[in-house]
Amino acid sequence: MELFEEKMTREEQEKAKQREEEKLAKEVTEDYLQRREERRAVENGWLLNINFFSGNQYCDISPFGGIVEEDKRFYWQARRVFNHIAPTIDSRIAKLEKMKPELKVRAFSDEDGDLQAAKLATGVLKYALERIDFAQTVSKATIWSETCGSAFYKIVWDEKGGRQVCVDEAGEPVYEGETQVTAVSPFEIFPDRLNAEDMEAVTSIIHAQAVSVGYIFERFGVALPGREIPSSFGYSEPSAAKLPSEFGGMKSTVVKDSEILIERYTRPDSQNPDGRLEIVAGGKLLYRGPLPFINEERGVRGLPFVKQDCLRLPGAFFASSVVDRLIPVQRAYNAVRNRKHEFLNRLSMGVLTVEDGSVDTDELAEEGLLPGKILVYRQGGKAPEMLDCGNVPSEFKDEEEWLENEFALISGVSELSQNSSPMRVTSATGLQLLLSQDESRLSATVCSIERAMKEVGRQILRLYRQFAGTARLMTLTGENKRAQAYYFNAKNLSVNDIQFESQETSTPAEKKATLLRLFEAGVLTNDDGKLTAESKNRILEAFGFGSYENAKDISSLHIAKAGEENLDMKEADMQVDEYDDHDLHVSEHIRFLLSAEFKRSRNKEEIKKRFMAHIKAHKKALKTQQEM
Repeated sequence: MELFEEKMTREEQEKAKQREEEKLAKEVTEDYLQRREERRAVENGWLLNINFFSGNQYCDISPFGGIVEEDKRFYWQARRVFNHIAPTIDSRIAKLEKMKPELKVRAFSDEDGDLQAAKLATGVLKYALERIDFAQTVSKATIWSETCGSAFYKIVWDEKGGRQVCVDEAGEPVYEGETQVTAVSPFEIFPDRLNAEDMEAVTSIIHAQAVSVGYIFERFGVALPGREIPSSFGYSEPSAAKLPSEFGGMKSTVVKDSEILIERYTRPDSQNPDGRLEIVAGGKLLYRGPLPFINEERGVRGLPFVKQDCLRLPGAFFASSVVDRLIPVQRAYNAVRNRKHEFLNRLSMGVLTVEDGSVDTDELAEEGLLPGKILVYRQGGKAPEMLDCGNVPSEFKDEEEWLENEFALISGVSELSQNSSPMRVTSATGLQLLLSQDESRLSATVCSIERAMKEVGRQILRLYRQFAGTARLMTLTGENKRAQAYYFNAKNLSVNDIQFESQETSTPAEKKATLLRLFEAGVLTNDDGKLTAESKNRILEAFGFGSYENAKDISSLHIAKAGEENLDMKEADMQVDEYDDHDLHVSEHIRFLLSAEFKRSRNKEEIKKRFMAHIKAHKKALKTQQEM
């Protein structure tokens, strides 16, 4: 009897758990549908931008929602597209790619411990970004942000990434894991507040994407029947009011055996100190639990998303794009060029005036006035004659030039950047001024890209700190171009004490010109007017001759070796090698003894004796070399 009651209790608990999961899955699905409807107007604007960017420019947003095609007013009207939006966006993306910053980590102070932590963090960050091809991801996100206004990066930890380290008891391979950064389109992101201006103001966010049911079964072990999902950007349900042109001029197709995977991320609160993550697909709850990643300051779990904007708007989560501002100009430009071509057709083809019944109008309309044609008209009637249409009005040319200037003014891309040949400016000062103006107009977008890349770098380092373990092998390249294999502890990535900075956004040619001007001004030389070895190395590296640094100058290698000895001599004695540059080694060892890191050491006296003995050995070896 007791076993029967215990069995019934377990069944009731399982049914209660199942009802709770179904209720939560329904609540998450309804939340997604509600957010999708609230964002519908913004999404229609993105679809219109994509249509104009791809060349389908005779469409507009319907009062009932969706994109509809505009009808001709007259059947004979020309509706050619003279797409200036696409090359304008291409020029902006090309300049943004050239001005894309490169991340590096700056130490919190000039102490050896902070310098080593910054060096390790910089190497780890560079290694991770190269492994995941982060440059290509930024390019994809930039296309989305330039077209729709906003793009997103999703930073997660892939347990099956990286090298294989062993095999578990079941014979399955075990990998070391690595970060994964993907560019997410704004069509897949649904915040809880559309008036939040940045990610910090958002409490929860939904990432909805169409995936195959096979992927869901492989990842979550849940079998779903699947269905046909429209391959539109917003995964909206198909309706008769929407045209194929809604989706960038491409035919709307469906993806079979798929389902919308809904991931709802919620920030930590008093009831859920680690936040919440619910994953739902096909009305079933696939996962629920705390936020998986410690990716914010002070070891707090947060949202694994970073937002990149083109042109920010006040009181709006999703930003605006240049395409939004160019659409009215593009409509006017198409109208002017088409009306101009219609006028030219009238002048070249001519407009005939005929007396009623004097000629066969059907034959004339079909064949036209071909050369050598014998035109027969009724005897006693009036001969057909050409209508005087005048000349092309000069207003067409003026309006066309004005609209072309509007494209440059609104987009922030000058005539020099688009045409590669200035038409009015010939002086070097004027050309430099135009380039500077382009950079200043793009500064807001560049700053947004830089902020997004910094935040992505922070989250990558925090994920390595969380998941990399106590002995992670990584091949890094130092400043002396020497590849080294490092075993590091994830706790060494104390990113809270590291400040991120981006390298200069100027072009390589501008950097070289700046270096030459500094050299001519004598800034790079010492008191004797000569270049130091370090300055030579930096200049050669900036001009792309890093191999000369390795071949001709070894001072940086000696300094690096002395730095490694400083770390090793905290635990054991180190011998002096005959080939050491003793002056450089002595300077580096004394610098460590004067640092605050040495003062914080536990066994200061023991370490000091070890260093003093090592320094005496260097001085003795130096004296021996001088006497020889």
